[in-house]
Amino acid sequence: MKYVLLLMGNLADDRCGESEEGPGPEEFMAFDAELEKAGVLAGGFALAEPEEATSLSKASRDAEPVITAGPYAESREFVGGTIVLDVDSLDEALAWAEKCPGAIGGRVEIRAMLEL
Repeated sequence: MKYVLLLMGNLADDRCGESEEGPGPEEFMAFDAELEKAGVLAGGFALAEPEEATSLSKASRDAEPVITAGPYAESREFVGGTIVLDVDSLDEALAWAEKCPGAIGGRVEIRAMLEL
């Protein structure tokens, strides 16, 4: 089964890799290498800063789209990236999430991928 680890950060905190207490890029690269070696890495990517986002919304099916610069949600939390795992169970996905550097000072949300 495939699970997505959503690496969540907080805008009130330092950006990933820029804080002395938070994980640096080398920790994420080592974690990716560990996932690859274990044969469970099925994909993933880092995202640009939330300020670089563009949001589109529609009030209804026939409404004109509203396009705004920046993230849509008025939240301090943001998705910084994803890791896709191909593992046998939620317990296995949780074990990998616990090792993820993104959990240090942030949050890792684990979601099963639906096969459509």
